[in-house]
Amino acid sequence: MYFPQFLVGMFATSFGVAIWAYIVTGSIWSAFGWALLALIILQVGYIGLVLRLIYKRVSPRGEASPAPPYYGDRVRH
Repeated sequence: MYFPQFLVGMFATSFGVAIWAYIVTGSIWSAFGWALLALIILQVGYIGLVLRLIYKRVSPRGEASPAPPYYGDRVRH
């Protein structure tokens, strides 16, 4: 996973949620709260995914699993 791309997507999503919440509620504070909630949920999901990727690398016996293949972007998925 590429963190800068995740950040751009996270902020774009929270901005979209803020616009949607403002249109629906008419309150800037409500829009800010929904955007903040979206940021928190996305960040928790990202941390969970990273922890899952780290946990899957080690087998129950402590042996490292085989390395995943490269997909051409010089980042292991």
